[in-house]
Amino acid sequence: MTDKKTLEPIDEELLAALTNIHGMPKGAFNIRKNGELVERHSSANIEIATKTDYPGIDIKIAPGTKGETVFIPVIVTQSGLKDVVYNTFYIGEDCDIEIIAGCGIHNSSHKAAEHDGIHTFYCGRNSHVKYIERHYGEGEGTGERILNPVTNVVMEEGSSCEMEMIQLRGVTSTIRDTNAELAAGARLVLTEKLLTHDAQTATSNMKVELNGEDSSVQVISRSVAQDDSVQIFNPLVIGNTACRGHVQCDAIIMGNAKVKAIPGIEAACEDAQLIHEAAIGKIAGDQIVKLMTLGLTEEEAEEEILEDFLN
Repeated sequence: MTDKKTLEPIDEELLAALTNIHGMPKGAFNIRKNGELVERHSSANIEIATKTDYPGIDIKIAPGTKGETVFIPVIVTQSGLKDVVYNTFYIGEDCDIEIIAGCGIHNSSHKAAEHDGIHTFYCGRNSHVKYIERHYGEGEGTGERILNPVTNVVMEEGSSCEMEMIQLRGVTSTIRDTNAELAAGARLVLTEKLLTHDAQTATSNMKVELNGEDSSVQVISRSVAQDDSVQIFNPLVIGNTACRGHVQCDAIIMGNAKVKAIPGIEAACEDAQLIHEAAIGKIAGDQIVKLMTLGLTEEEAEEEILEDFLN
């Protein structure tokens, strides 16, 4: 445990948006603000330690750990800052754990604020990991709010991982790179939920290699592009053995926004079963009319439809 540092009200609001809890988390957690550690706790089964070679932390989860949650949120309130952090998760065999991460940026200046989080996961045999990452930006300043995450996943035999990447409002630009390698019997579910507005840009690149027999991946992208924003979704699933892969992209486009979906699949084995599909369209008018007959305004009806779509 480290010495506690005082959090401002805006810090607490950002943390609540990222973790869905108020106040400090319980159990193992690491909270980072403006490139510095705020507070850290380890548990009997989960050790969080500062890296010695790069800025960031190593999270070591003992074999057999079940029912625990690790929180590693980051908040940025300093304009002109570019924060880069490397976090590595070593998940032992036969674990069943949840990891809550993400970054919230509050920028009230004309200078850009940026956070680039490089996360690497080593999932031990027969372990199960649920990972939730939320990104959020706010502030009345004109400075950009930039988030460029990198996620690397190495999955051993029989492991499973559910990853949910969520970008809420307010992020000016983002480039997300996700890479995964799956051994025999490993199962990965990647779910991406994205909302852009104004002139924001978002690019998501994915590369998943199915290297072990009976490995599988499901990639699901749900996005809403509003105003003049631009989105690019570029997933690639490579089947190198008898495996299963499914890529699905669904997007709602509004205003003058642009969405480009380029789902790709590559098979190097005749027993690889790979599917991809993509759909882009507007909100159906009859959906809005139906909700308006229930007493909602047109704007409220749109918000309800978008919320249901993303969730």
